This record gives sequence, structure tokens and C-alpha cells, in this order.
Amino acid sequence: MPDVERISAEDARRKVQNGQAMLVCAYDDEAKCATMRLEGARSLREFRGALPSLPKDRDIIFYCA
Repeated sequence: MPDVERISAEDARRKVQNGQAMLVCAYDDEAKCATMRLEGARSLREFRGALPSLPKDRDIIFYCA
């Protein structure tokens, strides 16, 4: 398994705002995700449902608090 790259919150925000990345709340529990959801983020369930149609040229940033 490849290493997971960690980035700063500032880098994540910049990438999302520039359209270079999408933000995904990593909690499997929808209720927990709803309380921790950042603006513009997808839930893990939404991400999984959209996976086949997601653009291949964008980074995916998973977060949890």
C-alpha cells in the first residue's frame, strides 16, 4: 500500500478552491459526518456513489477531526 501524503489545512483549502481537489469527510457514520462536514465536502457515502463518474485529474482529500 502506498504512503498517504499529508498536507496542511491551508494547502487543502487552496487545492479545493482552485478546483485541483475534492474534499471528502472520511467518517462512515453519516450523523458524525454531518456534524464535522466542511463547506463543499462530500460525505463518504456520496463519494462512493459518485466514484465511477468522478474526474480522474483531481486529487481527493479525505479528512476527519
